[in-house]
Amino acid sequence: MLSSAAAVLGVDGFENTLNLPAATRVCVILVDGLGLRLLKKKAAYAPFIKSVIDSNKPLEAAFPTTTATSLASLGTGLPSGQHGLAGYDAVDPVLRRTVNQLSGWPADLLPDQWQPHPTIFERASETLNVTTVSKAKFEESSLTRAALRGGNFVAAGSLTARAGAALEALKAPQSLVYFYWDEIDKAGHRFGSESEKWTFQLEELDSGLRRFAARVPANTLVLLTADHGMVDIPEAQRIDYSQFPELLDGIELTAGEPRCVQLHFALDATDEQRERTITAWRERFAKQAVVMERHEVIARGLLGENPDPRVVGRFGDVFVLAHAQVALLDGRRVAPHAFSVVGQHGSLTAAERIIPLLTLKRP
Repeated sequence: MLSSAAAVLGVDGFENTLNLPAATRVCVILVDGLGLRLLKKKAAYAPFIKSVIDSNKPLEAAFPTTTATSLASLGTGLPSGQHGLAGYDAVDPVLRRTVNQLSGWPADLLPDQWQPHPTIFERASETLNVTTVSKAKFEESSLTRAALRGGNFVAAGSLTARAGAALEALKAPQSLVYFYWDEIDKAGHRFGSESEKWTFQLEELDSGLRRFAARVPANTLVLLTADHGMVDIPEAQRIDYSQFPELLDGIELTAGEPRCVQLHFALDATDEQRERTITAWRERFAKQAVVMERHEVIARGLLGENPDPRVVGRFGDVFVLAHAQVALLDGRRVAPHAFSVVGQHGSLTAAERIIPLLTLKRP
């Protein structure tokens, strides 16, 4: 997405693979958690978005379908097997620890070393006016520094303030603006996508986008996309898998997300332990999830072509990919409030992986 936007604006080294129209200004609005299936299902509450739905080009989110991974792919143009942000929680294979990729980075884990590839913003800012508009708390976050570093960062709180800041940034000729909107995702996690609060946030988004699109300067291309979708999980199906000892035989570290569990065996785990534990997962969740070893995930191309050997160890030895309405949590490791999260994502279902690419305003 950002690679195509940079190509439209004439930045060398990028290709317009999405066939975006010519423009002198591009604004990419990323709505966290707004999967295409949810958007179509709730389109009646978003008349402005509904009016441009025919412009949609469905895209696939990066794998795993979670914010840290998707934003890193958006920001670098690389698959997860290259940039190495392996999920909500990922394993540091050198120090043998689980690291939260959104907000739990330890001080000794430097973002530009963990993800050293140049970002699209860094490359584009050499010739363009590049601006990120988001909340102040994200400006110096480790995720921003790893995945979205480069250009100017304009901090703004309310949706109105963020829209105003994006409009101001678009006044500059040859400008690329990234505008982050996270309210829908927050409502989905806390209340579920079927809740009134989620619908209210969609209505707020729709009215804000309508006003925004009407005010952008001439020759501006305004695009809307997302990082992942979401499915609601009933409370009874949010399962603490640590209560089943056979699922943790030989496991040293757990990571990933509740719909894409990543299991890391201890370095001294035997082949028999590995086979026994994988079989136990397959038997217990046979009707709810697919269990794959890392080599199977790589063979399916889910980490992209030719994953970098330097980052492959961050991904689980085993993946447990939910396809039913279930969330699987390690109760020994996660906070108690994790079991209250309604909206979940991370796996490969269409509801989680298919995201929109809408043209809100053409040049």
